[in-house]
Amino acid sequence: MTFKDLEIIEPILRALRAEGYSQPTPIQKQAIPILLRKKDLLACAQTGTGKTAAFAIPILQHLYHERDTYKGPRKTRALVITPTRELAIQIADSFTAYGKFTGLKNTVIFGGVKQGVQVQSLREGVDILIATPGRLLDLMGQGLVTLKDLRYFVLDEADRMLDMGFIHDIRKIIAQLPVKRQSLFFSATMPPDIVDLSRKILGNPEKVIVKPEQTTAEKVDQSVYFVSKKSKSKLLVHLLQTEPYDSALVFSRTKHGANKIVRLLEKAGINANAIHGNKSQSARQQALGKFKSGHTNVLVATDIAARGIDVEELSHVINYDLPNIPETYVHRIGRTGRAGASGIALSFCDTEEKTYLRDIQQMINQKIPVVTAHPFLEDNPEEVLETMPVTLQKPKQAQQGSQRDGNVSTSQQKRRRTYWRKRR
Repeated sequence: MTFKDLEIIEPILRALRAEGYSQPTPIQKQAIPILLRKKDLLACAQTGTGKTAAFAIPILQHLYHERDTYKGPRKTRALVITPTRELAIQIADSFTAYGKFTGLKNTVIFGGVKQGVQVQSLREGVDILIATPGRLLDLMGQGLVTLKDLRYFVLDEADRMLDMGFIHDIRKIIAQLPVKRQSLFFSATMPPDIVDLSRKILGNPEKVIVKPEQTTAEKVDQSVYFVSKKSKSKLLVHLLQTEPYDSALVFSRTKHGANKIVRLLEKAGINANAIHGNKSQSARQQALGKFKSGHTNVLVATDIAARGIDVEELSHVINYDLPNIPETYVHRIGRTGRAGASGIALSFCDTEEKTYLRDIQQMINQKIPVVTAHPFLEDNPEEVLETMPVTLQKPKQAQQGSQRDGNVSTSQQKRRRTYWRKRR
């Protein structure tokens, strides 16, 4: 299937060709036809699945068809709400790229910077507005943004919105939306509070689910290191100094922890930067820019800040702190092994995190191999694993003509065995 088969108009097809896109991803195949029929959509998909294009392309197509029905200055007819500044900028760049031949205009607004440039862009008129909740409400309160002409509304990364405490802001924004609109709701996970929020936004939505388990286990080589909390930094330095890597995204549970990790790495002669909510917008953009350009090979991030990071060919994800939510682990390691490429995910596990590891293994339906050949081994892995039994689901029947072991192909099994032989 191609984008042309999805009945995308020529101006957008030309832009997609210019970007090197030829075949839609699973989320795009499922979502675009629904959205072109102007149906509401509830979608469960993680970053890296192509979900931005899944909602941006239909919105651009609708606005392009409707452009001659409106007279006078441009008015905001599409709104995308997203939790972080980085993700807002990334989405705006995508709208610009896909809509370059449509004549439609978008802008992005977010906090942490002076509002002057953003206000000037709004006064010139925009068709599509991408915003973080706080700055949007601020400019609405000043009378600089109105939603009365809105036709299309997207709430992106809804689960992170709630994690960051934006629920009250989201409710205030929803209260200002026109009743007659098309609404799109995207979330990487669907816990009960997210489902409840979706009911307040959507009418009778179509549903699309791209399960993260289907895009993770097959492409990412995973391993776990049992290590004491105090030895994690030594292990990280050891791995970065002895193992080959092109780029490493290191996840810290806290902002303070991210800063501490960077200081320890720099002390060891490893160039690294941190990105999290306490950093200024310019500092975050500078750190991300250096990482994308290859000027620095190690970026330390919290989960919330990492939602806006889109780096091609990321070789390593390192879970310095294991997340207590299994879906977060899936989301983290999904940042490597994208677009059919292979990737490596390394996780550090201290005594307090062993229950997190058990929950993660149950969710991804596989036991993560334990690396024992490292100088900071805390426990006997065999004893540890005996105390944390994992019940794995029975693999589905193999398809005729293919050799499979659970969710891992024969070629991937060989690649993994070679990889682990080298590491041990």
